[in-house]
Amino acid sequence: MLRTGPLDHSIVDSMMRELQKARISDEIPDTLIFTEHPEVVTVGPKARRDNVVIPKDYSKLDVDRGGGITYHGPGQLIAYPIIRWIDSEQSVPGVIECLEEWVIRALMDCGIESTRDNRMQGVWVDGKKVCSIGLSFLKWVSRHGLAINIETIPSRVESLDGCGLNAGMTTSLHALGHTHDLEGRVIERKRIEEALILSASNSINRIPLHPIEWNP
Repeated sequence: MLRTGPLDHSIVDSMMRELQKARISDEIPDTLIFTEHPEVVTVGPKARRDNVVIPKDYSKLDVDRGGGITYHGPGQLIAYPIIRWIDSEQSVPGVIECLEEWVIRALMDCGIESTRDNRMQGVWVDGKKVCSIGLSFLKWVSRHGLAINIETIPSRVESLDGCGLNAGMTTSLHALGHTHDLEGRVIERKRIEEALILSASNSINRIPLHPIEWNP
């Protein structure tokens, strides 16, 4: 498991591609990256087909994962699973559901009730989407992953619309008032990381090792 500080999406994307190749050739085990990015909106193939317009005051970047647009920025935790999914797991909807369950269990550990929603894949709290999921596969090794909005810059993710969701339907945990867990601890990146590690074995069927700090 690798943990980084804030890194440009392009840097981590390059790293993911190399790790995916290494996982396919069995040079490395399944690897999980915890990171965050400076503000950027990534634009997937669906958003490009739908001609989704990104406001001019946002940086944007075309990516090859599934899905539409995804906001990235400070106050967000991103988890990129470079995982070889075994035969019984080889279903794209099944892997998406697996990652959704992972986030749902992690948020439950923090005392936050969350769910799936038919409007769009991801994880929803109080009727708003707080986690986006988009993946790319090569020989059933995944790249890209999920982004959990914890305490994003006010109004930045809320101002975006596209791919079937109106502006304001995606937000952050803090914006919804979920700022502390059941023990009174602040819900921030470290707390969500801890919850994801704790819930990994029961949701993605992998046990993360102790995080290695990675700084390219």
